Amino acid sequence: MASSNTYRLSCSVPGHEMDVRGLASTSFPEGAFVSVSRDRTGRVWVPNMGPNRSFTEMHCMHGHTNFVSCVCIIAPNETYPRGLIATGGNDNNICVFSLDRPDPLYILKGHKNTVCTLSAGKFGTLLSGSWDTTAKVWLNDKCMMSLQGHTAAVWAVKILPEQGLMLTGSADKSIKLWKAGRCEKTYTGHEDCVRGLAVVNNTEFFSCSNDASIRRWHVDGECLQVYYGHTNYIYSISVFPNGQDFISTGEDRSIRIWKNGECAQTIRLPAQSVWCCCILDNGDIVVGASDGIIRVFTESDERIASAEDIKAFENELSQSTIDAKTGDLGDIKMEELPGREHLNEPGTRDGQTRLIKDGEMVQAYQWSVSDSNWLKIGDVVGSSGATQQTSGRVLFEGKEYDFVFTIDVNEGGPSMKLPYNVADDPWLTAHNFLEKNDLNPMFLDQVANFIIENTKGNTVGRTETGHSDPFTGSGRYVPASAGGSSASGADPFTGSGRYIPGSGPSTVAPAGAADPFTGGSAYSSNALQSTSAPTNIYFPKTDPVKFEQANATQILAKLKELNRGAPNEQKLSDDGIQKLEKLLSTVSNLNAAEKPTTEEIEILWKTAHWPEDIVFPVLDILRLAVRHPVVNEQFYSEKDGVQFCNHLLNLMGPQGKPANQMLVLRTLCNSFAGQWGQTLLMSMREMVMSQAMELRAVSNKNIHVALATLVLNYAGCLHKVADLEGKAQCLSMVSTILEVVQDKEAIFRLLVALGTTIGSDGTARDLAQSLGVKSQINKYSTVTDPAKLGECCKLVLNQL
Repeated sequence: MASSNTYRLSCSVPGHEMDVRGLASTSFPEGAFVSVSRDRTGRVWVPNMGPNRSFTEMHCMHGHTNFVSCVCIIAPNETYPRGLIATGGNDNNICVFSLDRPDPLYILKGHKNTVCTLSAGKFGTLLSGSWDTTAKVWLNDKCMMSLQGHTAAVWAVKILPEQGLMLTGSADKSIKLWKAGRCEKTYTGHEDCVRGLAVVNNTEFFSCSNDASIRRWHVDGECLQVYYGHTNYIYSISVFPNGQDFISTGEDRSIRIWKNGECAQTIRLPAQSVWCCCILDNGDIVVGASDGIIRVFTESDERIASAEDIKAFENELSQSTIDAKTGDLGDIKMEELPGREHLNEPGTRDGQTRLIKDGEMVQAYQWSVSDSNWLKIGDVVGSSGATQQTSGRVLFEGKEYDFVFTIDVNEGGPSMKLPYNVADDPWLTAHNFLEKNDLNPMFLDQVANFIIENTKGNTVGRTETGHSDPFTGSGRYVPASAGGSSASGADPFTGSGRYIPGSGPSTVAPAGAADPFTGGSAYSSNALQSTSAPTNIYFPKTDPVKFEQANATQILAKLKELNRGAPNEQKLSDDGIQKLEKLLSTVSNLNAAEKPTTEEIEILWKTAHWPEDIVFPVLDILRLAVRHPVVNEQFYSEKDGVQFCNHLLNLMGPQGKPANQMLVLRTLCNSFAGQWGQTLLMSMREMVMSQAMELRAVSNKNIHVALATLVLNYAGCLHKVADLEGKAQCLSMVSTILEVVQDKEAIFRLLVALGTTIGSDGTARDLAQSLGVKSQINKYSTVTDPAKLGECCKLVLNQL
């Protein structure tokens, strides 16, 4: 197929009544694409087979009650072999459409502000970003997790090819990398709002920004290259299949084609805002703009527009106007501009811009390499060189402004000048004014509202296509603002015959020789070898795994020793120690007829508030006591349960003592033994699991085993429950902890938790696949020591 290596107009596609805000190429029909617009519709366009080389509207979708801002394609699956279309809008919703009907199959609700970006991944995963400062992960019609960490609107999201990795770009100028719902890395470098992201390969991606730059990043955090060429906000970026070349669009009315790291071609449009772009399978470029027209550009000589259509496009472009105040053409001094004779000299590169003076007008021309001539791209307005008297504008510090306000901040102090053009963003102007004059940022709203109130009714051109960030129509966009400690892996209480809190293997009630949680002496894989197919004795694990072994004599000896150094008001009397000793004896044997007394439980509660340096033997008694139904009910009752749980979480904090962290985790695990503890911990699941997750970086295998057991006990409770959000949190924790844990017992318990979570829930299984856990656990399938690890891993892989 013949190619000129220069992109030229293929066709213009009218149809939308307002700005085209999003585009996406589709896998079906072949060569088609989807567009969305502020006219509240989405449309599917298919290529004509005839000689006119245009596109025909195949399908129109309705469902949003406000502007439609973004679109992406969900890949085909067995249920929907032609794929699905997801759209996000200013009504805070995401609509998911099929190609069979104009109304949504379902609507995803959860964001609290405009949904402005979408990205689809494997297994039906959908990632959304919103002005509410969050991104959300969806699977089918359910929200699986919310990504919180940005302090301003999330303008761009992308799912990386490596499963489980997600990117978000924000108006807070940062980009974040997420793994299994947790922020793994933050990329900084852009000086303004990050507006677009594009994936290059498994390890690299592009970003574009309102700072008029494009950056290429490695996922490890290194910025590999910065590209400059645009003169205004850059809204979108798309990568060619070769992974090297790309295109970008922005507020400077241009599409730029980048090849081999350089801007190889610039195409101007007769519209101020070029909002979006996508690349079709045949290499053609599709762009959408603020004039509501979709335009397709091609390198193929077979698909180039007719001479009449190209002439009509050039005429439209030549009749457009360029506001000199946007800065797109640099500083303009009319008296220094050449005349038309300057156009007799050929340009030096494609897209080169040249300004000439034609009487009292200034005109802009762009050099076209393919046509070897200068193409007029518009008349420049606001560049006549008029004085304040003739233009009605005010001169301040050598520049013209529509307004220069005098601001008195302090009575009797010097006044300050605040210059403003009606095409500027009042919030950005207010921010710059406060920063320049070293004023308190708390005045931002006051100054911005002052500007708005005193410039009412003054506009230049279409308000939605000014230099300010134009999205919401009547108003301007205002971005909303909204380390685990390291410890030695060794137990801190060593020494021959000394008390070691929670020492020894954890156990559950014996369930035969093959129970994999009762310790090495009780488990033998040989029991499985007589069967022809592997027997799954590992999951689902629905009864709680507990930490029950204890040396009561050593615990009491340490308690008495530390009691001597306790604060006077908290020190136990001899009678108090005797009561705790009796309590410990009672709860160590759950089959005993005697029950703990209220007085004994109250003494345990009191001593649980000892200073953190000496509280660990009390926590060891506590983790045994909560297994007893009487203690479990007392501590986790509606009256005291939340207070008790919050106290444990405080002791478990990232800066806490490792012994306390471990014993609190074990206490939480044992609390699942009673219905009261289980109910309260399930009601506080999000808080408990989130805080426990902070301990994953602590280098202590006992903590890792306890942390894995906590996840396992939660997974067991959720096994028969239709709580996708809870299962998503379990899967996120499993995936994240697997990244750092080394201890084989902890890994084994995480695998059991994973198998329990996905065992009877297809949606949870799909989410696990999208998080990439299969690739994380593959390496454990060949482990033979202990045999249970490899066997359990194979069973989980079969589920996936």
